[in-house]
Amino acid sequence: MSRIGRQPIAVPGGVTATIEKGLFKVKGPKGELSVPHNPAIEISQDGDALNVTRPSDRQDHRALHGLTRTLVANAVKGVADGFTINLELRGVGYRAKLTGKALEMTIGYSHPVIIEPPAGVSFAVPEPTKIDVTGIDKQLVGQVAANVRKVRKPDAYHGKGVRFLGEKIALKAGKAGATGGKGKK
Repeated sequence: MSRIGRQPIAVPGGVTATIEKGLFKVKGPKGELSVPHNPAIEISQDGDALNVTRPSDRQDHRALHGLTRTLVANAVKGVADGFTINLELRGVGYRAKLTGKALEMTIGYSHPVIIEPPAGVSFAVPEPTKIDVTGIDKQLVGQVAANVRKVRKPDAYHGKGVRFLGEKIALKAGKAGATGGKGKK
């Protein structure tokens, strides 16, 4: 039995779940989400808990059991609390600011980079070198944060660029024993 799949999902107050064949809908204070799932996997509600069960121990049912439970749990947590991913800018002169809802970053290019947030995602810039990506859909928030990071990935030699908060970058060693451009004769 799947260790993840058999765990019940607690439904907090103010969150309502609607279960249909092949579709799970959840509505909460932050918004509403729908999660399509395989109709063979059954989702049931017992009071303020959701349970996900599989019909058999076939390989495909076992594979979908834990996945479906995790997707449903993320949807419930998203509409109740939301998700936030924090990014930081490292580098001399690297900074970010909000222009309307769009994120404008100055990160070493000859022009500022402007990123428009998709529906359901918002940016916040608490400091010029910090960016918060917030939304209710965990997958969408993670993808937008990855796209922001991809604009200027951390440099392997100096560590400059956009990185997740707390991300450790293994820096490569520079040239050892450089002679200032003059080779040995």
